[in-house]
Amino acid sequence: MSRAIISLNAGSSSIKFGLFLLTAEGPVHAAGGKLEGIGTAPRLIVRDQDGVVLAQRNWPDGGAMTHEGLLDDLYHWADAHLPHHRIVAVGHRVVHGGTHFAAPVRIDAAALEALEALSPLAPLHQPHNLAAIRAIAAMAPDLPQIACFDTAFHHDMPAVAARMALPRAYADRGYRRYGFHGLSYEYIADRLGAVDPALAAGRVIVAHLGNGASMCAMRGLRSIDTTMGFTALDGLMMGTRTGSLDPGVVVHLMEQEGLSGKAIEDLLYRQSGLLGVSGVSSDMRALHASNDPRAAEAIELFVWRAARHTAALMAGLEGLDGIVFTAGIGENDPVIRRMICARLAWTGIRIDDAANEANEPVISAPHSAVAVRVVPTDEERMIARHTARLLGEAA
Repeated sequence: MSRAIISLNAGSSSIKFGLFLLTAEGPVHAAGGKLEGIGTAPRLIVRDQDGVVLAQRNWPDGGAMTHEGLLDDLYHWADAHLPHHRIVAVGHRVVHGGTHFAAPVRIDAAALEALEALSPLAPLHQPHNLAAIRAIAAMAPDLPQIACFDTAFHHDMPAVAARMALPRAYADRGYRRYGFHGLSYEYIADRLGAVDPALAAGRVIVAHLGNGASMCAMRGLRSIDTTMGFTALDGLMMGTRTGSLDPGVVVHLMEQEGLSGKAIEDLLYRQSGLLGVSGVSSDMRALHASNDPRAAEAIELFVWRAARHTAALMAGLEGLDGIVFTAGIGENDPVIRRMICARLAWTGIRIDDAANEANEPVISAPHSAVAVRVVPTDEERMIARHTARLLGEAA
């Protein structure tokens, strides 16, 4: 019987998962999929490593079903339909590790309590990450669970990049720039080191562009700066999040508009970004398809902000050797890649239009002064590797 690890990435309305077999060479992907539409009409699809559908299920009247209930269904499906695999651990993406958690840890009651205290810093993600942990603990209390942190990759970035211009007493209480999407950046760093060692040794900006979006400046594959900060609200404009915002706006919303803290949180995290500017959708695909001029304005702002933050990160790198696009938009949207690179043409970037349209691994033209790559990310695989290492397995 094969020993296996489940990787879970629980979000607000979806749960991505992967099943990895433990081998002497490390975790090998066997199956994976997604539970989406949580809170409306949940649907599950599971595919094997070749993309063949193993299971598909819809709950059209399941709007009231919780993450816990759906995870229970998923876990018992895996137990019943994968009889030759014994699940020996579950690894979780946990968005915020705070100042204490700089590496993956085995979850116990103390760790769970400490992570719960960080939920206000990642209200869209952390509660759902922890709900998944509790759900698995209820189903299989003796099964080891490992927390893998999105903040860990940035934990050792230079102090000047982490520091906030607040009174020093606040720094002593954990007020700093943490950075996020670390599991994605860690995977991209590993892949880039394998496919282009020369570029990996240089100055690279990785653009993780999806519903949540950020960028990371890497030198020698180490994070030296990133666009997200104390929370996952900072930096780039996103699907429903503002990105960087004059803090005076928040004060004004409280004092002049009479909004409460909770109302402001909802406005900044859930009503803004592409959705707020367009009034159409938070999904870039829907904006491309729309004839509403506000959709075009939202796309233009997304691109302008991305180019602006790229330029800012270049200051920390003191130049630029390459850009890597990843995540849903970064991997699959040639229009957005072309528009961002066009705004950065002053750096010497030149795109090969045919390669870009085809989503080729290298989309820069031969004469481009800056290499531009597209590298698919795989956070579930990164979680599996960390989980295997912590269990003492080959990774």
